[in-house]
Order: sequence, then C-alpha cells, then structure tokens
Amino acid sequence: MKNVVKKNTKPDYMYFSIIIAVKGVDLYFPQILVEYTTVDLSNNKFHGEIPNIIGYLKSLKVLNLSHNTLTGQIPHSLGNISEIESLDLSWNQLTRVIPQSLADLTFLEILNLSQNHLVGRIPQGKQFNTFDGYAFGGNPKLCGLPLPKRCSEHLQKPQPEGDVDEESGFIWKVVMMGYGCGTFLGFVLGLLMLSTGRPKWFIAIADAAEYVILTIQDRRR
Repeated sequence: MKNVVKKNTKPDYMYFSIIIAVKGVDLYFPQILVEYTTVDLSNNKFHGEIPNIIGYLKSLKVLNLSHNTLTGQIPHSLGNISEIESLDLSWNQLTRVIPQSLADLTFLEILNLSQNHLVGRIPQGKQFNTFDGYAFGGNPKLCGLPLPKRCSEHLQKPQPEGDVDEESGFIWKVVMMGYGCGTFLGFVLGLLMLSTGRPKWFIAIADAAEYVILTIQDRRR
C-alpha cells in the first residue's frame, strides 16, 4: 500500500469473497480488485492511539477504524493518504482538534468522525465543505459549519494573550512605581512644611505664580 504502481493492463483480482464496509455501507465482494486497497478494523476492541504509520499508506482507498476504543488525537499524517475515498473513525474516544490536513484530501467522499470527544473549530475548505452535520455529530465541543453551534470569539480570532498580559503587567508596574514615588515625595514635603512652617522657597514660588496670573489678566483687559 505504500508504493503501488498502477498498471494499464487488464484488472487483476484476488479470488475470494469478503464483506467490507465501504462509504458507510456493507458491501459484498465476490472478488477484490488488487488495486482496491482497504483497511477495515471496525467493531473490535482496539485501544490506544492511531499509529502515524497509517499515513504512509498512500494508495489506501478505504480506512475504517470505527467502533473501537481508540484514544488520542487524529494523526496529521492521515492527510498524506491522497487516494483515500472513505474515512470512518466514528464511535471511538478520539480527542483534540481535527487536523487541517484532512481538508486537503481531494478524493474523500465519505467522512465519519461522529461519537468521539473532538474539540474546536471544524476545518473549512475543499472536501470538508461537502459534508453534513452527521459526519461530526456526537462531539459536543466541536463548533462551526456544518454544525449549528457557532465558535466563540477566541477561536475565531486568537489573540496573543501572553504578549498582552505582559504589556499590561508592565504598564501597571510603572503606574504603581509612579504612584509610590509621588506619595513618598508628598509625604516628605508635608513633613518639611509642618516642621519649618511656610519655607521661604515655597512662599517665593507662590508669589511668582500670583504675579504671572495677574500680569496675564492685565494684558487681557
């Protein structure tokens, strides 16, 4: 499945019958085309994470891992299976966000990620715009089209919270330092005035200010 060379000769079949879940429907195959590569491990008791090596099976047409107990995130490497037409990961315990790489699978016709614990915004674009809400149902923390649940603002326009908090903290520290210095200076000046009465320098400043104010008023008149 990693390196399958398509031949132009007549089709080559494996002569044994099998029932495979293809694109959401159980189909009976009296014989299977060799180039029709399928992995169906559904309805078992597999647990743990989906191995990244599956992403190297570039000629895979159908992948069905539904109805197991798989955990962890959906591997980004699944976006490398460029030939895949049907992907069913439903009825597991998968978590985290849906990889954006899945939206680039141009041949993907059937997708079922329902009944998991996926979170965040559903990727948009290309094939993902063709799927209905059934493909993502049973994930309460998923949002965005085609589901009716809208995504919150912090998911739509993520903000650099760390930078904002750091800047705000810096400004707050500067304000507190200025306030503290001003309070200390006022306290010292108050003690000087109380201990020495009205110092001459303070009276001189007050007289100068009064003179300036009176001069301005005279000019206006």
